[in-house]
Amino acid sequence: MVNQQSSSVWDAIEDSPADAQNMKLRSGLMMALKAHLVRAELSQAEAAQLFGVSQPRVSDLVRGKINLFGLDALVNMAAAAGLHIELRVSDAA
Repeated sequence: MVNQQSSSVWDAIEDSPADAQNMKLRSGLMMALKAHLVRAELSQAEAAQLFGVSQPRVSDLVRGKINLFGLDALVNMAAAAGLHIELRVSDAA
């Protein structure tokens, strides 16, 4: 058995580097959105109204159901919440 180390859990479990990068971005956005809900003390119903989605959709977000969210949806929710999003691209090490 070969003992491999990965820089993130996504690198270890995803099939390709592209899939791992996508999951890293999605998970980061989901964590930021959830943290915003906590800081703003928003209920799921209030967050749903702010984001322009249903309350069950916010529940999926809070419960970390990452497979149900694409980058576009998460960016739209973050923008609706008034969050500033930045993306940095660099050469792979």
